Amino acid sequence: MPTVFELFGIRYFFYSGDHEPMHIHLENADGRAKVILEPELKVDYNQGIKAKDLKKALVMIENYKEEIIKSWEEHH
Repeated sequence: MPTVFELFGIRYFFYSGDHEPMHIHLENADGRAKVILEPELKVDYNQGIKAKDLKKALVMIENYKEEIIKSWEEHH
């Protein structure tokens, strides 16, 4: 389960051998979520992450999208 990075108490990661569509998993003390990366960012599910934290996470994903995609390609 490669961790791409951790910011503001949220871990951004993939599962090894994960499936399409390209996405990233999020986890913090409150819960978990999954965000589809392309063609546009879309929250696939959110189980407990507070709205304000998820909003911050989406901004971080947008800011680091190129690095996340590169990491996805390296692990899949």
